Amino acid sequence: MPDFEYRTQPQRVLFGTGRAGELLTTVLAELGDRAAIPHASAPGAPRVMVIATRRELERSAAALAGIRAVLMFDEVVQHVSAESAERAQRAAETAGIDVIVAVGGGSAIGLAKILARRSQRPRGLPIVAVPTTYSGSEATAVWGLLENGVKTTGFDPRVLPGTVIYDAALTLSLPRELSVSSALNALAHGVDALWAPGANPVSALIAAEGIRLVARALPRIAASDGDISESDLVRRGIQGALSGRVDALYGAYLSASAFSSAGSGLHHKVCHVLGGAFGLPHAQTHAIVLPHVLALNVPAAPVAEAQIARALGTRSAVAGLLALRDSVQGPTALRDVGFRESDIPRAAALILPAVPASNPRTVTPDDLTLLLRNAWAGTAPLQP
Repeated sequence: MPDFEYRTQPQRVLFGTGRAGELLTTVLAELGDRAAIPHASAPGAPRVMVIATRRELERSAAALAGIRAVLMFDEVVQHVSAESAERAQRAAETAGIDVIVAVGGGSAIGLAKILARRSQRPRGLPIVAVPTTYSGSEATAVWGLLENGVKTTGFDPRVLPGTVIYDAALTLSLPRELSVSSALNALAHGVDALWAPGANPVSALIAAEGIRLVARALPRIAASDGDISESDLVRRGIQGALSGRVDALYGAYLSASAFSSAGSGLHHKVCHVLGGAFGLPHAQTHAIVLPHVLALNVPAAPVAEAQIARALGTRSAVAGLLALRDSVQGPTALRDVGFRESDIPRAAALILPAVPASNPRTVTPDDLTLLLRNAWAGTAPLQP
């Protein structure tokens, strides 16, 4: 057993299919009682800010019906921008917010994290996260902010949501394509955790189980159309779609927890540059890039490859991931999501200084150029 450090995190995690509204009401009441907030609108009632897209507010209306929010903020953008963060901060300070309820994916939760990080309140600004995708942001203390075309990320315990409420029923309206890309993004957290700077035996076990659960869930998610309701599930006899989403949420939580402990590896460094500098969509970019980073690293990481392959139920990690992606019709080419071939040299130059020293193998400019070119074109990843 090698010497290692494993970092745990103080977080309450609640799973309850169809119970998001009930659990949210209970959690907010408990927060109000503990905080003893002098300017609360009623005894035990904290001043709540809800962060969610307009569409997400409509989808999750039933879950939010039982709370009284003093502020609904729907200006949510991908790759949290400095401008949107400043607008949200001004609105939160004006309303005297006590707690944030973030409903949605990584964009909504990411914005809540920036507000928590900037809060001057002595006890900080607690976050209750209600994920409706498999982004995993809710399970990490990692924040990100886009300013002047550069995405800066960091680790700060203050931004970790104190409570996470997982309700698989809230993911039923997620379009199929986004469900698939988001789940592949969740799988990327587990893979990257196996060779990140803080990789350790404990996080590796958690990551492998997260990969296994997401891989098992993906075909069931992909087999059903998006934008369905619980009543549709019963009527059409596709309960497997709901059970798949439960597994995917659990797997996403485990993978992101491992990632939060181990840190950001090569895959996330690549994707942060592509998202921040070139405005590419988050989940799809992760889904497309992952096989290429995997192919680059596994020859120098036999233990990690064995763990990934075992979790996927295959002999080869790369072949297993490609087979899974293709079986669910996941995205394959960066050119399909707005990345231009002419941007490859600039992207490679931006990524190279960010490559972690812990990466299993030395990464050269030629490696990154080839990786990006293959990912741009959607060709099979090449192993060195």
